[in-house]
Amino acid sequence: MSDLASPSRRALLRGIAGAAGLSVLPAGLLTACGSSKSGGSGGSPSSSSGTVTFGSNYSDASTKAAFAALATAATQATGQKITINTVDHNTFQQNISAYLQGTPDDLFTWFAGYRMQYFAAQGLALPLDDVWEKIGGNFGPAAKQLSTGLDGHQYLVPLYNYPWVVFYNKSTFAAKGYSVPTTWDQYLALAKKMKGDGLVPIAFADKDGWPALGTFDILNMRINGYDYHIKLMKHQVPWTDAGVTAVFEHWAELMPYLQPGANGRIWQDAAKTLEAKQAGMMFQGTNQVAAQYVSDKANLDDLDFFVFPAINPAYGQDYMDAPTDGFMISKKAKNVAGAKAILEYIGSGAAETTFLKTDQWDVGLAQGLQVPTYDAIQKKSVAEIGKCKAVAQFMDRDADPAMATAMIAVIQKFIDDPSTSNIASLQKSAEAQAKAIYTS
Repeated sequence: MSDLASPSRRALLRGIAGAAGLSVLPAGLLTACGSSKSGGSGGSPSSSSGTVTFGSNYSDASTKAAFAALATAATQATGQKITINTVDHNTFQQNISAYLQGTPDDLFTWFAGYRMQYFAAQGLALPLDDVWEKIGGNFGPAAKQLSTGLDGHQYLVPLYNYPWVVFYNKSTFAAKGYSVPTTWDQYLALAKKMKGDGLVPIAFADKDGWPALGTFDILNMRINGYDYHIKLMKHQVPWTDAGVTAVFEHWAELMPYLQPGANGRIWQDAAKTLEAKQAGMMFQGTNQVAAQYVSDKANLDDLDFFVFPAINPAYGQDYMDAPTDGFMISKKAKNVAGAKAILEYIGSGAAETTFLKTDQWDVGLAQGLQVPTYDAIQKKSVAEIGKCKAVAQFMDRDADPAMATAMIAVIQKFIDDPSTSNIASLQKSAEAQAKAIYTS
C-alpha cells in the first residue's frame, strides 16, 4: 500500500484543486498558466474496428445524459462505435469485483486514488501508460498521480471532480433571514432555528449506505484534520481512538436536526425535500444534489452552498471530500485498441468541454479545457476546492473496500442509536473488523 499520508500526497491533492481551477479561467489566463492547446490529445488515437463496450454507473437521468453526450462525441472523434451498458450506481459499485473477474465491458467508469489502485493491484485493469504518453500534457501532476497505481503505471483517465458541501435554497435563507454559518455553534443554532420554523433542518438519507460516510469524513477532517483522516483510513490510528469518539459525539449533537428515518431513505428523496423547500440544508456532493435539481427541472439558480463549518480552529475549513471520477480498461477487454482510442479522446480538453456543456454540477480537470458555460455552482465549486489545503477522495475510496463496507453497517447502526454506550460498542466493532481486514 502506498503512503497516502506523505507530504507529496498532500501536495498532489492540493494540486488537483489547482488543476480544476484552471478550467474557469479566461482563455488568455489559460495561456498564461502554460497551456495554449485547444485540448487535443496530443496524437491521433489508434485505429481499430468493431464496437467498444462501456460499463457505466452513471444511472441517474442527468449523469446518464451527460455521459451519452460524451460517448457520442467520442464516436464522432474516433470513429469507434460505443455500446453503453448502464447499471444502477450502487449495484455497480457493490458488484465491481465480481464484474471485473467475470465478463466485463472493455471500458468501465470508476474512481481515482486508492479505489483505482486496489483493482489495478489485483490485476483486473490494464495499464494505460501509452495513453498517458499522448494525453499527459493535458493534466497536471496531481491528476496523473491520482491515476497511477501502486506499481507506478497509470490505470485511469480522469474526467472531473466535485466537492461535498452544505446545500441550501437562497430564497429560503432570504425569506427566513438565515445567515450562512461558519462555526459549529452557529451551524447547530441555525439548525435549531430551522426546526422551530417548521423545516427539516438537514435533509439526510443513508439507505444506499455510502452517503453518510461523507458526514463522517467531514466531521473527522474538521475535528482531527486531513492527516488523521488518511491514517485512520489506513488503520494507522485505531477506530477506538478518542478522535473517532469525538467524531461520533459531534454527530450525535447534530442528530436531532437530521431528517429522521435516514436508513430507509435514498439520497434522491432527501434532495427532493430540499427542492420542495421542506428542508433547510443538505450535506452531499454537487454530483448528487445539483444533478438532482437538473433531473427534476428544479430551480438550479436558487441552489447555493457553503463549505461545512469549522469545529477545531487548528483546521478551520481547510479540508473537504472532492472525489475524482474517470475511466479504466478491464484486463479482459476484447477491443483494447478501440478502448484506448476512446480514452485518448476522453483525456482531452475538447472531450471535457463537450461533457461539461451537458454536465451542470461537476468541474473539469484537463488543463487544455476550453471554458464551458459553467453555472454558479460549478464556479463556486472550483473556488472552494482551490481554497483547500488538501482534499480527500471519500471514505469508500480512501479506505480498503472491505473496511468501507464494514463502516457502512457501523454508521447505519449509529444512525439508529447514537447513544454514548452504542458509540463505544460500535467503535470496538469497527476496530475488530479493521484488525481482521488490514492484517489479512
